[in-house]
Amino acid sequence: MNYWRLSAFIILVAIAGFALAQSLPVPVPQIQVGVGPAKSKDELSTSLQILALLTVLSVAPALLILTTAFTRIVIILSFVRTALGTQSIPPNQVIIGLSLFLTLFVMGPTFDRVNKEAIQPYTAKNSPISFDQALARAQAPVKEFMLKSTYEGDLKMFLDMRKQNPKNREQLDIMTLIPAFVISELTTAFIIGFYIFVPFVIIDLIVASVLMGMGMMMMPPVVVSLPAKLLVFVMADGWAVLAHAILSGYS
Repeated sequence: MNYWRLSAFIILVAIAGFALAQSLPVPVPQIQVGVGPAKSKDELSTSLQILALLTVLSVAPALLILTTAFTRIVIILSFVRTALGTQSIPPNQVIIGLSLFLTLFVMGPTFDRVNKEAIQPYTAKNSPISFDQALARAQAPVKEFMLKSTYEGDLKMFLDMRKQNPKNREQLDIMTLIPAFVISELTTAFIIGFYIFVPFVIIDLIVASVLMGMGMMMMPPVVVSLPAKLLVFVMADGWAVLAHAILSGYS
């Protein structure tokens, strides 16, 4: 009976709380969005800048992936997981999260330069530079970073396709540099992936040969090779070595 009384008491408290919440006025926020004529050229320019900023924010994930070290890092980590044969371990969230923070670590100096040379001067009171000048200043450190990891053959291919012949790095169009940089990052990631797969394939071959020599042909080799690969990877301090190798590639 005590349980019935307790349950009835909880139900009564819940009903009383609901009735009290219904009796109290709850403020509802109101949002107004309107379009009207601009009063001056400056107001029109500011509106266009806000629209451009919202557009940039909508493509921010693509910019983060294609103009930073994220592409190479996430592919390398995915290759490691596939080579180990652990399927979904580590999970995708862990792979993407680690790739993101390693990317921020690599891009830290570049982002600091963008902040000091473009963002802070533009957002300061009585800004001495315009939006176009701030954009040009922000592109310079990003271009310098991407050029370090871009193969000359890939860059030349895109320059020839657009019939461009810049005299220096400052004249290089960033819309031409980005696809060349992405292709180079994919090539580098696949080369590193090949070297990652080699030792694990050797372990698979050794385990399969041993099992066949012992007459255990019905036993799947992955049952033995997976713990062996995990043991070798852990004993070699694989994650630390891999992270060091990835970061060293951008130094």
